[in-house]
Amino acid sequence: MAKITTSLPVPDLRDVLEARRRIAPYLARTPLHTYPALNELVGTEVFVKHENYQPIGAFKVRGGVNLISRLSEEERRRGVIAASTGNHGQSVAYAARLFGVSARVVVPEGANPGKVAAMRGMGTEVILHGQVFDQARLRCEALAEEHGYRYVHPANEPHLIAGVATEALEMLEDQPGLEVIIAPIGGGSGAAGVCIVAKAIDPAIRVIGVQSAAAPAAYECWKQGRFVERPSHTFAEGLSTGFGFEYTQAILADLLDDFVLVEDREIMRAMVWLIERAHSLVEEAGAASLAAAYSLRRELAGRKVGLVVSGGNTSLANLRLALKEVEAEEG
Repeated sequence: MAKITTSLPVPDLRDVLEARRRIAPYLARTPLHTYPALNELVGTEVFVKHENYQPIGAFKVRGGVNLISRLSEEERRRGVIAASTGNHGQSVAYAARLFGVSARVVVPEGANPGKVAAMRGMGTEVILHGQVFDQARLRCEALAEEHGYRYVHPANEPHLIAGVATEALEMLEDQPGLEVIIAPIGGGSGAAGVCIVAKAIDPAIRVIGVQSAAAPAAYECWKQGRFVERPSHTFAEGLSTGFGFEYTQAILADLLDDFVLVEDREIMRAMVWLIERAHSLVEEAGAASLAAAYSLRRELAGRKVGLVVSGGNTSLANLRLALKEVEAEEG
């Protein structure tokens, strides 16, 4: 089978340890909790990594702080720009404010209003462009070229990957017996980071990625070993990409054990389960890991499973949609 490769350096465990040293003064560890009601649901011990407790409500801030802290003085003077559906943009905004760097983020016109307000509140210029992420990304790249901004790609950044990989380091320190870790995949930075750490610590740890069936581009790239574009119709904005990114796909091609798709209705149900059974508000992408665990529950029986809950920044509209869907299913 064909295989996607990259010319960029792939972080190793030493890079992740260095990233942890850099981000420690700014970000506290997030908890890893187990809940009897979730264990009963999945039929095995599951441990939830609460990245929804981060100061921006999402795991990506780890990568943003690590990357922005390493910018040269010349890059800091130029300022940074990013394209995002919300969480990557918040990460860049948060880190830019920490280190006194000017920032701007291009987002689709229908972006999560809470995420947009958070970025503006951190002093970042938010530029609305296009209907979907890929249109915002192209505008971002054009502005970076025109004005000389340091473009912070949402995935193709070694320091970003090393930073977000610290979540997996914490998981395995807190629960060394984890046998499986399930991570959501949009651009793939979080899952790539989990793979790097898990395989360095114990190659037997099984890492499983999950994406929405309504936005399967990254899944198809991984399965086919080549770049493909697919329409994105998912309500899960953190999983909504129309193609796979070269850098993360190359890491996943080497290290990811399995990749599954779940339906949007399954993600909605998992969002409600996390409220009911873990008392935790989780955004769509973050709930996808539980949706995957439930769909794989027979395969996972008897194993200790870590679930990366990547963020908590759902919109009120999407929360209402999830509640309505589950009520209709049950009713």
